[in-house]
Amino acid sequence: MRRKLYNLPQLRRASERGTQLAELSLILPILLLLIAGVAEFGRYFYTYTTLAKATRAGARYLASRPYNNEETAKARNLVVCGTTDECESAAAIMGGLTTSKVEITANGISSSLPDTVTVRIVNYNYSSIFDLSRFIGGAAWTSKAVTPSTTMRYMVER
Repeated sequence: MRRKLYNLPQLRRASERGTQLAELSLILPILLLLIAGVAEFGRYFYTYTTLAKATRAGARYLASRPYNNEETAKARNLVVCGTTDECESAAAIMGGLTTSKVEITANGISSSLPDTVTVRIVNYNYSSIFDLSRFIGGAAWTSKAVTPSTTMRYMVER
């Protein structure tokens, strides 16, 4: 009677069948969570910096113009749509940004010649694509208030 000899390398390959799939099933959720987190942080950072640049442009505009209702309305339009002309909601630099969400305050002794001008965006909510806090067992996080502001010295001669 002849004994059958088994090929050892072939047996090892057969016993490792499916290990790559098991490893992928362990790593894939972590990798997807990491990618989603990077994408979400990138969107939030983009939103904040865009709104901060808009407030900076509005404050710069007001700091070099006479401080009155007409110029503050133009500054609000500049913050919302990038131009001093009246803009439509479709032309806003960010979705959901309106002139009612732009707050302008002047600080100083005189209201017509202030020392500083502050442009702030209020009540603007950033909506996330992924609710990542649910994956780690936290409370729901669907929107976060974004409130950038810029203060500049008033540059008009007294």
